[in-house]
Amino acid sequence: MSYNFSRDHRRCSGFCLEAHASADSEREIAAIRGAVTAQFDASNWHELRLKDRIRPGLRVLFVGINPGVRSATTGHHFAGYSNRFWKLLSDSGLAPEPITYIDDDRLSEWDMGITNLIARPSPGINDLRPAEYIEGWKVLSRKIRRYHPEIVALVGVTVYRAILPLLAGASTESPSRRAPTTRDRRPSVVGPQLVTIHGARVFVLPNPSGRNANFTYAEMLEAFVRLRNY
Repeated sequence: MSYNFSRDHRRCSGFCLEAHASADSEREIAAIRGAVTAQFDASNWHELRLKDRIRPGLRVLFVGINPGVRSATTGHHFAGYSNRFWKLLSDSGLAPEPITYIDDDRLSEWDMGITNLIARPSPGINDLRPAEYIEGWKVLSRKIRRYHPEIVALVGVTVYRAILPLLAGASTESPSRRAPTTRDRRPSVVGPQLVTIHGARVFVLPNPSGRNANFTYAEMLEAFVRLRNY
């Protein structure tokens, strides 16, 4: 693949991109263009929203808590520099080949999809408001009821603890009174759960962020392998 920058081709902030590549490289070209565009959208990241990768009848629907800033600006899920979600998918065998965040629209090829509990991006979950968990759950519940995934895989214990009071009807530590924070250190609940959501089984995964010091990569991988076999 080669790139030529000249005044005769499409300009992007003074630069031009011409890609000579096969059809197999079109996704990479689109990612490059998206990354360039993201540089100019960065100041408005808080207004951006990710597109769900979802369709009816998925085997696994992954649910993150909310997009990070880089995911918002690139337009792809789990795009953080230190996020290990995509590596875990391939290393665990959930995805049959190595993939990156650029490939998030391919997940449906393997009966998987992605959405988020809260659509608004933020630098961290401590920036989220308690009411957003309530509203986010209402939207997520409707998606699960509409698309009927076999398994809802909650990516991060925080996601599970945020919606559990609503699932169980608990009155203490409800998201309306207390939003989860990165300081939560209660015992791990990683793995399959007894609850179901509109008939979908629930599986909790560790947060694959590089900032998650509660799990080693080996422990994360073990959880993803368990999901594959679930």
